[in-house]
Amino acid sequence: MSLTAEQIKAEAMKLAPEERADLADWLWISATPREDVKAAWDAEIARRIAEIDAGTVEFISGEQVLARIDEKLRKVGG
Repeated sequence: MSLTAEQIKAEAMKLAPEERADLADWLWISATPREDVKAAWDAEIARRIAEIDAGTVEFISGEQVLARIDEKLRKVGG
């Protein structure tokens, strides 16, 4: 018996957040040709380098990044 997409989604939601993230990565990679992923990352890297060179980005510390993530997770978690 094969599962429907809805059944798979329901089962996936029972996984721990880290496991769901790993599954999402695997699904994304399996559905996207590697050349497309590489091209997308190359374009993103070039865009970010251009922003740095132009001085249009704000650099923040790792501690600030983690604090922002913690804050967002607390809001999502209720």
